[in-house]
Amino acid sequence: MKILIVGAGQVGYFLCERLSMEGHEVTLIDRDEAHLRQAQDRLNVMGLNGNGASAEILEQADIKNIDIFIAVTDLDEVNILACLLAREYSVKTRIARVKSIEYRSHGAILSKEKLGIDLLINPADEVADEMINITCRSGAFDVAEFVEGTIQFLGYRIDEESPLCGMTLRELGELRGMYRFVVTAITRDEETIIPRGEDNIQDGDSIFLFAHQNDLPAIQYLLEPGDKKKKRLPRIFILGGSQIGVRIAAQLEQQHFDVRLVDRDEQRCRKISAKLKKTMVIQADGTDIHALLEEGIDSADTFIAVTGKDETNILCSLLCKQHGASRTLALINKPELLNLAPTLGIDACVSPRLSAAGAILKYVRRGDVISLATIEGSNSEVLEFEVKQGSAFINTPLKNLHFPKDAIIGAIVHGTSHEIATGDSQLSVGDRIVVFALPDALTKVEKFFD
Repeated sequence: MKILIVGAGQVGYFLCERLSMEGHEVTLIDRDEAHLRQAQDRLNVMGLNGNGASAEILEQADIKNIDIFIAVTDLDEVNILACLLAREYSVKTRIARVKSIEYRSHGAILSKEKLGIDLLINPADEVADEMINITCRSGAFDVAEFVEGTIQFLGYRIDEESPLCGMTLRELGELRGMYRFVVTAITRDEETIIPRGEDNIQDGDSIFLFAHQNDLPAIQYLLEPGDKKKKRLPRIFILGGSQIGVRIAAQLEQQHFDVRLVDRDEQRCRKISAKLKKTMVIQADGTDIHALLEEGIDSADTFIAVTGKDETNILCSLLCKQHGASRTLALINKPELLNLAPTLGIDACVSPRLSAAGAILKYVRRGDVISLATIEGSNSEVLEFEVKQGSAFINTPLKNLHFPKDAIIGAIVHGTSHEIATGDSQLSVGDRIVVFALPDALTKVEKFFD
């Protein structure tokens, strides 16, 4: 397909990298020559210097023959105007990144339907929702939901005290009667593999697994047997009163968490306090550990840092972890820090560019992708498909299928029932299936289900 992307920032660059790698013909427009040159030097994309909201520039980019138009600059107005121009050129699929709540709130005057835009994506909302999911899954550093939340994809870090440390995948399979889940991938020394029967789980590994939502309590007990049930409500500290921090606090207080939001700006604290119903708002600096200790950071179940500075989020997370916080989550924008932070002891890092890009990518797929999640560091993806009438693989055991080598079917939902996939599992029309795929297998998986 021919894809035109406006904006060579982190989201735009990531989309160019992923889509060009899959063989799409990608054109990138940006006003910053340095960003554009960097993308052209490193990626297989055609660059065009100029304003993406200019009809003249769009025509130079061959807008009349573009299949998908994606505007992801830092300016809402530019993205929306660019999409409106793309509509005039009859581009089939139009996607815009927006930061202003006015475009997305209920009853907004300018909704995506009125603007004729297929997807309005707000990275702040996406990253907040991802952090909420991780907070609600104790011990997990990555969470994604599929089939309306029925199937959960979870990432856990393994240490020498973990019950799974030293076990082979074959031994894990023998536990399936008690714990119904499947390990679909292991990341070790910056390499991600799809494990086989004799592969074992080692100290320092990150494992990714599929499970049904009903089986999560048992899995949680297996992975964290020492985690005793607390009589009090889970205590959550949030550092940063931005749109992300307020959204997280509002959602968690509705789920009956004991939420405490910290911000250094007095005026902002007053506004937040008036907006939130149950959250305790604390005016303090994130590095003022004495003030945080007085408010109970030493008994915090989770500390979430979502300020605008990666360095502040990392430093404050480490400081609070040292003083008793059980888990730490950090918002990280810079890709180079995203892989570094976990090695320092931060439990989970969330990237706005990945959250936004994951929501965008499913609109770009050739196959019938229902939902999608991206895995930072490995460029792997988790994809959800529906089995269509006429598919050649219906009623055939999975072990007899010529499924792409670097991909694995993790879970299958048959109407109201489900199963963790095995070699004897069979697919029927209407089934929803969730697949984990390494980068080299993504295109092959899409073709398999197309």
